[in-house]
Amino acid sequence: MTETRRLPIKPTAELLQQWMEEYFGARVMPGGVEAHLVARAAQWGADQELEACCDIALTDPVCGTKHQRSMLVRHIRETRRPKPPSLKEQAFVALYAIATRSDDAEEFMHDVETIKEALKLIPDQTK
Repeated sequence: MTETRRLPIKPTAELLQQWMEEYFGARVMPGGVEAHLVARAAQWGADQELEACCDIALTDPVCGTKHQRSMLVRHIRETRRPKPPSLKEQAFVALYAIATRSDDAEEFMHDVETIKEALKLIPDQTK
């Protein structure tokens, strides 16, 4: 089972620092609010561009049949904006890591917590 996770689209710390210097005219350390807003703006811009490209792929007849275009767009969205694994999927990955002893101590504790959270979601069976 491969683990996929959504990687946030955000500028690097160096780029953020450069932008802050350009704006303030001096070297400043970006605070949490600025970094958060810049990351959200970067994500929003990337999402807008992705949707614009998907719209072109859906409507451009050069991209094949209507079905082929919709499959292409679905593949692009799944690849570029993968959904994070469900808690159940995370628990299976954690269980495998524990069973194969591939964890260090910190990862082991994280995996145990993941499995505990997944188990909490299972309703109790009463007779």
